[in-house]
Amino acid sequence: MDRKDIRSMTIEELKVLMGELGEKPFRAKQVYGWFHEKLVSSYDEMTNLPKSLREKLSAYPINPLKAVDVQVSRLDGTRKYLFRLSDGNVIESVLMRYKHGNSVCISSQVGCRMGCRFCASAIGGLTRNLTAGEMLDQIYRIQVLTGERVSNVVVMGTGEPLDNYENLLRFIRILTEEGGLHISQRNLTVSTCGIVPKIRELAGEKLQMTLALSLHAPNDEKRRELMPIARKYTIEEILAACEYYFKETGRRITFEYSLVAGVNDSQADAAQLADRIKSINCHVNLIPVNPVKERSFRRSAREAVEKFKIKLEKYGINVTIRREMGGDIDGACGQLRKSYMEKTESEK
Repeated sequence: MDRKDIRSMTIEELKVLMGELGEKPFRAKQVYGWFHEKLVSSYDEMTNLPKSLREKLSAYPINPLKAVDVQVSRLDGTRKYLFRLSDGNVIESVLMRYKHGNSVCISSQVGCRMGCRFCASAIGGLTRNLTAGEMLDQIYRIQVLTGERVSNVVVMGTGEPLDNYENLLRFIRILTEEGGLHISQRNLTVSTCGIVPKIRELAGEKLQMTLALSLHAPNDEKRRELMPIARKYTIEEILAACEYYFKETGRRITFEYSLVAGVNDSQADAAQLADRIKSINCHVNLIPVNPVKERSFRRSAREAVEKFKIKLEKYGINVTIRREMGGDIDGACGQLRKSYMEKTESEK
């Protein structure tokens, strides 16, 4: 961790920092609370800290995210934010309002190196990882901007979370432990395209979050067509890692399955998928793919989606069709960021 990234520090690390600054250990809890409970974005707002300490802390810039664009859906109130980081890079976050509470989908990287062919996030590759503080601040800024509590968090925006593993773990700890927002681990979902060693490592953390595995194909041949990661790890290896995750945590796996017309949405595909996952305690989330202009993929017809669902259910698979949110805005991962970057480039 960058020692200057103060928002990514745990209370214990802040105690060490306070000692280095010649301050009492109790100041660490105060600073931590200002960041992660009161969600302030400047040291001047930390009114119970002496001015001398605030001056010392100025060597550790807070660098809050800046909202440079917000799209609001007229259909359901979904809000998509484009945030600028301190280095000028931009990332996306989405606020979705449900009856059971507000859910925020955050990014874990600037860009992505996984290269999934139906995803706008991967176009342009990976720029860098986000720090835990930058991941957290997406949630914090949305709470501050809306004045509304966030109760569920999904790490399913731009980036592959398990490719930013250490920062992801730090983010989860600060988000879910006392002293901050204290969101239940059970209200957290982390999505991965299937980095097998990291899935097994994550299982050892015994976290109570939901792991969502982007499967998107019933066999290795079709998966390799859609996802370059499939050249490294077979479906058999991935499903074995998912079973291990369930064994270690007791948490049911979610399989994300993006339906692409004429590629992976046939009745034969559904039958093969069901046969492969029927022994796993899982839930399948069917996602009609969002068209991306740089790709030729088309979303499956509604009838094909319904038939796919029915076929899985006949095999006893628990399955839902993802409710689409923000369909009238740049809803797919990476679309708003890419549009902004293209516009900025054209204006140079």
